[in-house]
Amino acid sequence: MSAAEKIKVADLHPTQITVGMREVIDKQTEMAKMSKDERHEYLQKHPIPVVLGPGKNLFPIDHHHLARALWDDGFEHAWAETVADLSKLEGAAFWAEMDKRQWVYPHDAQGKTLPCSALPAHISKLMDDPYRSLAAYARNAGAYKKSTTPFTEFAWANFFRARINIPSGDTGFEEAVHKAVALAHSAAAKDLPGYLG
Repeated sequence: MSAAEKIKVADLHPTQITVGMREVIDKQTEMAKMSKDERHEYLQKHPIPVVLGPGKNLFPIDHHHLARALWDDGFEHAWAETVADLSKLEGAAFWAEMDKRQWVYPHDAQGKTLPCSALPAHISKLMDDPYRSLAAYARNAGAYKKSTTPFTEFAWANFFRARINIPSGDTGFEEAVHKAVALAHSAAAKDLPGYLG
């Protein structure tokens, strides 16, 4: 893994199709409370892990919410750390290797698997999946523990998607979080990563 380097947010090519926009807004709110120096220090301490792909393009494998928050707030730069150089691979071979290493998640806002060609070309094109936000909020409320299993939050998002309706508005979302926490502790969730029982 290389040392963190300053990069342009616009140069990041997403490796997933969706984010939870509530989480993006939370990141924006968090950074808005920081001074310029504090934000600079925060970004250096939370570098975006990237893979060098074809054409030496940067493919983030985590921190998509942070990247989207920076873009939406008009920040041009972030810090990134290269975890692998796969720039010698082209097209299908690159994506096959990314898939093998569990570094790409081409699933839409309904949880449907799409080809890697459907991945957005730019951070600004990431779509909102409310169930991804639900999974994160439920975890923060004690539904399950953080796990090193790749795409844990997406697995929980899909579990909740099939069982919970998210009503509109903040109150409706809070109700969904309460339901999600209870459901996460049920036997139906026992095979999911981070299950607490």
